[in-house]
Amino acid sequence: MAKKAQFASKIGLIAATVGSAVGLGNIWRFPAEAQANGGAAFLIVYILCALVLGIPVMLAEFSLGRAGQSGAVGSFQRLKASRAWGAVGFIAVLASYLILCFYMVVAGWTFEYLWQSITGHLYEPVQGASNLQSQFASRMEEFICDPWNPLINTYAVIIVNILILIAGVQKGIERLSNILMPLLFVILLVFTCVAMTLPKAAEGLSYFFHPDFTKLTPTVVLNALGQSFFSMSLGMGILITYAAYFPRDARLTKTAFTVAGLDLMVSVMMGMIIFPAVMSFNLEGESLRGATMVFVTLPEIFAAIPLTQLWSILFFLLLLVAAITSTISIAEVTVAMLQDRLKLSRVRAVLLALMPLFAFSALCSLSQGPLSHFLVFGMNIFDLLDNFATNILLPLGSILLCIYIGWFAPEWLLPRELTNDGALHSRYVPLVKFAIKYVAPVLILFVLLTPILN
Repeated sequence: MAKKAQFASKIGLIAATVGSAVGLGNIWRFPAEAQANGGAAFLIVYILCALVLGIPVMLAEFSLGRAGQSGAVGSFQRLKASRAWGAVGFIAVLASYLILCFYMVVAGWTFEYLWQSITGHLYEPVQGASNLQSQFASRMEEFICDPWNPLINTYAVIIVNILILIAGVQKGIERLSNILMPLLFVILLVFTCVAMTLPKAAEGLSYFFHPDFTKLTPTVVLNALGQSFFSMSLGMGILITYAAYFPRDARLTKTAFTVAGLDLMVSVMMGMIIFPAVMSFNLEGESLRGATMVFVTLPEIFAAIPLTQLWSILFFLLLLVAAITSTISIAEVTVAMLQDRLKLSRVRAVLLALMPLFAFSALCSLSQGPLSHFLVFGMNIFDLLDNFATNILLPLGSILLCIYIGWFAPEWLLPRELTNDGALHSRYVPLVKFAIKYVAPVLILFVLLTPILN
């Protein structure tokens, strides 16, 4: 494979890597997980997982990708790892592709709701609705159960991804990230400031920041681990793939702490937005799970405050920005692998990777509506992919990656990559290697096995 393109600037590198981590996992998924798993207690475990496990795993992925100068599969091969270790890369590619299938659907829903916010149709009365909650629940059900409208929006998002990815690393991914990531943080800051002015903001913040450790269970810990890996894009092959685009002078440790810090900041800011609003409008009894929170609860809140249409447009724009930065980074994993293994041009690799999504994402979309009765292991296809990829494949792939980097990779790998060939101080290298070699795999395995043993 020809030498990979590189990010053109350090700002672009950070923007693209943060964009790969910050996405729907933080904005759409985190508040729902926090509510379902005990609020502040979940938050604390989530932050610990990110710091103790997330950063070492991120450094392992960065080191592998930059040393191998290839994607999730090719980097193992370039370091002359056995074929068995190459399978770890395939696990990452599989996880990312399964996530991409349902991420495209959610991105399509977001596109539709942004359009409905702009036209004002979202807030028009629904016949037979007795209150705001039933109005927006009916609106969501009407949209999701439509066999065509969700598909059209999902396909529009897939086409946007194809165009961005064909443009390449610098002109596509990096240029888009440089525009969208600052926009995302500005909109988040505006919403956080507005949330602090709500009548019961203090109660919402208390729920989010004052832990009740009696609510901690093995399932809560597992969900916190899964959420931290999901929101930081660990185990998906994204960080391995993007690290191959890093220049040699990029500081991996500094980049990892910056990306992890900004990722945690977005999740915390979303909690500071959602929970004051939920308390202020007496919605604490409502579920924030997945689509309900985004497409029912939040429009209900927007409808109850001045400048309804403005806040609605800003929020769904925020969500669409997060969705686009997430989907392009996830799709890049498969694109890079196809370019590497099949020696395809970028255009052909992009089309081969994303064209099947027109069928796979359609199944995910229809499983939320017309095919919702079709269940596998008690779950529809959308939820099955979410649970299998997030709670099984991501931690499993991360354990195996840590074992490889800690025990089987060339001895020079971590010291060389973390010190930029000796140009930087090496005092953190032994600590990072210890965390990758012992702490991360043991803790991840313990968390995975705890629900089974109990």
